[in-house]
Formats: sequence, structure tokens, C-alpha cells
Amino acid sequence: MAKKVKKVGVKKVKGYLYFVDKKGNVARATMARGGKVKGKKKIEVVAKVGVKKVKGFLYFIDKQGDISCAKMARGGHKKKKKAVKKKKKVVKKKKVVKKKKKVVKKKKKVVKKKKRR
Repeated sequence: MAKKVKKVGVKKVKGYLYFVDKKGNVARATMARGGKVKGKKKIEVVAKVGVKKVKGFLYFIDKQGDISCAKMARGGHKKKKKAVKKKKKVVKKKKVVKKKKKVVKKKKKVVKKKKRR
């Protein structure tokens, strides 16, 4: 919830953005619209208030034209950790491979005798 810091009663004009500047005063700047000249906009101080800002709070001009503040949301909502399913351990049996001994048979050379004529 927002708290009212100071009653100012600024009347807002259409086409301007109202904000609290670094010094704590109410200021306004013309809003950027499509197709118009871009660049740094001229800032006008509407009311000199001199509100001292506290770190961690957002200061803004409410609908009544007063300065209000709200605590800034930092970090958002923390996500819950997903439950990790336990994996079943599968034990694989090792296959025993028997190596066969190679038996090399020596072939006897058969020499055919040539018939003489």
C-alpha cells in the first residue's frame, strides 16, 4: 500500500508526465508521442516541496496530485524448486566373453610329380 508523504494538490494537464525529481520537487515533462521530434525533453518544476527520499521506496504523484510512496518490489516471487525423482539403480551383469584359441593347422604342401615322357 502507498502512503501519502506530502499534500501538494497539483492539477495535472493532459500530455505531461508528472514525477518527483531528485531534489524531491514535483516536476513535469512533455510525453513522447509517435512521429514527433525525439530527444531530451524540457523539465519544468511545478511545485517546490523538497521531500527527502528513503532508499527502497518509489515516490510518485497520485490521482489527487499529492506525493505518495510505496515500497519497491525487489526480485519478485521466488520459484519453488522442483522435486527430483530418484532413479533406480540398474545393475547390469557383466558378460564373460571366452576367447577361443585359434588352432592353426599347417597345410602340407602337396607337390605333384610331373610325369616324364
